[in-house]
Parts: sequence; structure tokens; C-alpha cells
Amino acid sequence: MNIKSNYKYLLSDLTALKGVGVKTTNLLKKKNINNLFDLLWKLPKSYTDRSLSSKIKDLKIGENQTVTVTPQKYLFPRIRNLPNRVICSDDSGKLDCVFFNSYEGYVKKILPLGKEITISGKISYFKNKYQLTNPKYISEDSSIIKQVHNQYSLTEGISEKVYNKIIDQIISELPELDEWHSNQIVEKFGNLSWNNSIVELHKPENIGKYRDNFYQRLAYDEIFSTFLVNSEIRKKIKKIKKKRKKINFNLQNNLINKLSFSLTNDQVNSLKEINKDLSTSTKMFRLLQGDVGSGKTIIALLSAYNTINSGYQVAFMAPTEILARQHYNLAKEIFPASKKIELISGKSDYKNKKIILEKLKNNKIDIIFGTHAIFQKKVSYKKLGLIIIDEQHKFGVNQRKKLSDKGGDDCDVLLMTATPIPRTLTMTMYGDMDLSIIKEKPKSRKPIKTYSKLESKIDDVLKFIKKEINSGNQIFWVCPLIEESKKLDHTSAVNKFEFLKKLFPNQVLLLHGKTEINEKEKILNNFQKNKFQILVSTTIIEVGIDFPNANVIIIENANKFGLSQLHQLRGRVGRGDKDSTCILMFKSNLSENAKKRINILKQSNDGFFISEEDMKIRGFGDLLGFKQSGIKNFKLADPVHNSDLFLLAEKEIKRIEQTNEDISKFKPLIKLYDRADIINDIA
Repeated sequence: MNIKSNYKYLLSDLTALKGVGVKTTNLLKKKNINNLFDLLWKLPKSYTDRSLSSKIKDLKIGENQTVTVTPQKYLFPRIRNLPNRVICSDDSGKLDCVFFNSYEGYVKKILPLGKEITISGKISYFKNKYQLTNPKYISEDSSIIKQVHNQYSLTEGISEKVYNKIIDQIISELPELDEWHSNQIVEKFGNLSWNNSIVELHKPENIGKYRDNFYQRLAYDEIFSTFLVNSEIRKKIKKIKKKRKKINFNLQNNLINKLSFSLTNDQVNSLKEINKDLSTSTKMFRLLQGDVGSGKTIIALLSAYNTINSGYQVAFMAPTEILARQHYNLAKEIFPASKKIELISGKSDYKNKKIILEKLKNNKIDIIFGTHAIFQKKVSYKKLGLIIIDEQHKFGVNQRKKLSDKGGDDCDVLLMTATPIPRTLTMTMYGDMDLSIIKEKPKSRKPIKTYSKLESKIDDVLKFIKKEINSGNQIFWVCPLIEESKKLDHTSAVNKFEFLKKLFPNQVLLLHGKTEINEKEKILNNFQKNKFQILVSTTIIEVGIDFPNANVIIIENANKFGLSQLHQLRGRVGRGDKDSTCILMFKSNLSENAKKRINILKQSNDGFFISEEDMKIRGFGDLLGFKQSGIKNFKLADPVHNSDLFLLAEKEIKRIEQTNEDISKFKPLIKLYDRADIINDIA
């Protein structure tokens, strides 16, 4: 079979193209273009119409023009660095073609005297003469030039002419792929095939036509391929048979009754869903998603408690050592003394770590807390029954799959995130997992009052802070940068610390990413013990840190943060029973989007609503953490503008799952969209 009739041709190396050598390949690879398929998604941004030919007398200066001329005379100067010139003419006038850094032989070859030649390029006027410098297009065959030529965001070192040739070559040799979608789906896109859609995508007249059938069809393919992979991973995990964990509800309820608060309905429902997973013979692979301060940690710990009581070990991983220690301390506080709880941290000395690892191996530890170190190769468990990972929205599908495999068949997996994300994104990022959502906040939680304040009104803010400190309250003061930057006009944490400690002597602490871990812990302990009243910090406090006495947060340059990140930061306060305040400070020259973000935050404390609005303003792929998430941004699909396609893909996947349809026909789709490493055993 000719490879060009097969999808594999599109996955060929770039050198499979005529005229593309090692140099061009390397230039394209710098732009993350590694095969022919990648090139198809570098779309034209505009076009130049060279189809209309002009007479010399009608040429427009400063514009790209096409003209057919006859070369009359060569002017090759003896002095180096001067340009070569060719005097050309038609029946209406004369035009100079000027060449810098070109050999005489080359010029004579492309512009032979006395022959009609069509040329195209930007026209200038010099010493009362029309001039065309280094023309991009020259040919005796005018039909080659008299076309509409796409303009792309070019890779340095590759000309528009070469780039167009490459794209045209791929499109002209597109393999005829068999249709992978059902007739009902294809009908929704005007019965356009994948091939025809690609051809339409690159036509100059179709630039920006995002609602047309060809564009929608290709966007749907992206979404569907992602959902299909997630569905297959889900199926594979569900096929794994494990030993059922026996939930002791008496012990669970005794622990719940001893808590100083009541669980919300959402918390109760989430715990039921997790318990059901733990007690079935299929492996749990679940995401616990909740708003800031909705109480996910206690549900995770109750799940851990039930797993321990069923005779298994639990590994609880957090993104930072500070957060791992916080979870460890809470477990020590609420679990019975009989439970063996340990923490592995950077502070643990080698001897102590060795003892802990030995205990883990011999089943003498029930639950271990730590950062990613608890999943290193040298760490082995005797009977690991549950892995809990907090705040791991940075885990991609591949990493989660490896994690699920690591624990063995009897080990369940629970991921948590306090980053509420829109449904379209949840479907995309976490479609391989079951989902529990906690939206409801504890009844004791009061809404955080949010205000915006001009930077010039800082004196009003300082008066407010003095009043709060006198009332025994604590303050977070967040700045975007650690130190002053010459390039960015942001307030630095270091400068703000110096400024505030003069006004509030012996009451201000500084915390940032460069602070040593031991020092961080000391600073946070001192703040928690109320020895200091103000903690100046970068966004390091964004995730998980819990200080019930801190009820005011000041966020400088609030317009520089996204909505979701501002909501995360705001969630550091309002954790006690006092009224809490968030003050967003900004400069006067706010953009319209910045004004929108600040107003949305002032109106709502609902993280799920805020994330939807954030995505509408900022676009997909730019929400908190998702740039670093490891998932690939869609090339065409957009969760805001294509929400209907997301719902259509979800419906189609459910149909395929329910009918147990053979998915082998989707193999080209999955392979092309670079998912082959996840599902590599499709027939």
C-alpha cells in the first residue's frame, strides 16, 4: 500500500517533503513542528493577492504588486556591496529590479534579457523610477505567480514563498482517509470529510471563518479524540479487579461526631461516592473538586481513615512541604492515637528517613504524608490501599495513568483540586476520572467582602490595617514579584516588607519562593502563633495554607492576576468565624478586561462561576495552572466558543460506551492527534 494513502504519511518526518532539508527541518522543529501533521495547524494569518497584474505606469508604491516585464539591460557595479540592477520595461514604462547580495549568474538566470517575465513584490520609488527590491516571486510562467498567496507567522530563516510551497505540497498529497465518524455526526458538519476540511482550512478566503462547517468539523475531531482516549483509560481502569475494602461506618461516624463542625451536604455526598468506590471490586480513580475553603481535606482524611480501618496503608501527597505538614498535623489532631502517622520532609535527616521507609515496607505505618518524594522508586509499601494527591492540577493524563499503575491493582486513587474549572475543561482534563464536586461552603463561613482601591489611596488601606491589628486580627499582603524589576512596574515583596516594617515595627514577616524551607516553616509557625501581624508574601501562599486568625488580604497590582488566581489568593482568609476582607489594589490605567475581572470578584465568592467568567475573558489554556498542566492546548477547539461541540462529543462517547462499539476505526484519529502513547494497543 502506498504510504500516501495512509494516515502514517502525515506522521512522516519533515524531510519526506521535496525541497526540505536538514536546515529547514531544524528551523521548523524550533517552532515545535516535528512532522507533516504539525504543519497543517500553522494557519495563515492573512494573504497577498498576486493574481491581478498591473502595468508599470499603474503601480502603487508601498504595496505588493504583480507585473509582467521584459529585462532590457544589466547594471553590475564593480564596487562591492553595491546592488545589482536590471532595467526592465513594458509598453507603459520602466522598472528597476534591484538585488542585494545576489551573484551576477543568478540574476542573469532568473531575468534573461528579452524574455517576458512575471515578477511580484513590494513597489518603491527611487530617483524618479519605480523599483522592486529583492522580488519574492519571479517566473516565466505567470500562472505560478498570479495566485492568492497565504501569509503565515514565519519561522526565522524560512521565506513566505518556501513556506507556501511546503504547505501546498502537503495539501496536494493529503492521504484519502476513511471516515471515522458516523453518518449522523458527519451530517452535522455538512458531510465534509476530514481531507476536504483541511483543504478549506488553508484557503485564503476562509481565514477567520471559525463558524464554518470545515472549521467546526476539525475542532470536533480534536475534542472527540481527547474524550475517546479518556474513555478508554476509564474502561481500562474499571476492568482492574481489586479486593473490596470493608468500611466500618461506626468508626467513621464516631470520628465525624468528634469534629468541631458539621459536614455539608456536598461533603456527605462526596464521602458516600468515595466509600462506594472503595468498597467495590473496581479500582477507584476519582477527582475531588471543590471551591476554596469548601472542606475537601477532611473528606480525603475520612477516606484515608476508612482505608486504614480496612487494613491498608495510605500515601497522602501534597505539592509543598508546608501543606504536607499541615495535613499531617490535622490527621494527628483528629485520628485516634492508635493510628501510626508519619511525615517525610526535606528536614528529615537520613537516619530518620531510613527508619520511616523501613516501617512503611513492614506495614508499621498507616498513613504517610509528604511531597512527591513519597512516590520515589526506593519507597516501597507493604499494603498500599489508597493514594491521595492534593492540588495536582499539574498532573497530565500520562502521569495520572502511571500513578494509578504504581499502587498496584488493590490501590485506589483520589486526586483533589481546589481550582474550580469550567465544565468543558473538566471534561477535557479529567475525563479519565470519576468526579465528586463540593460547591457548598460550611455554614460558619462568611462571604469575604471584596473591595478595590487605587494604589494612590494606600493611606486609607494602612488606616484600616491598624484598626484590624488593634482588634487582634492578622493580615496577608501579597505582591507579584520578589524583588524590584526594571522591566515590570510591579510592587515587589521585598520593598513592601521594608516599607511596612517601618510603620509596624516587629510585626511584619516576609515569605517568598526563595526563602529556605526551614525558614519558611519558622515564619509560618510564628505567624500562626500570632507573634506577627502582617505576612508580606508572593503568591506562594496561594494554595492550601490555613490560618483562621488571618482575616484580611491585600493584593497589590490585582490587575496583573487572573480571576481564578485572585480567587485562590482571596481564599487564604475567611477561614475563621470573623468577618473577612480582601482589598484589590491597582493603578489607575486599568484595561477593560482588568476592570471586568475586578468587578466579577467583587460580585461573587463562587469559584465555579468565577472560573467560567475567567475563561470567557482570558481564553482556554491561560487559567490558573493550566499552562503548566502538561495537557496540550487544542489547536482549533475552544471551550468557550465550541461548548456545543464539547457536549456533542460527550454524547457520542456515551453512545459508544453504552453500545460497546468497536473503536478500531478511530485508530487514525487517535494516532494523528498524538495520543498513541496512551492507547497503543488498538487493533
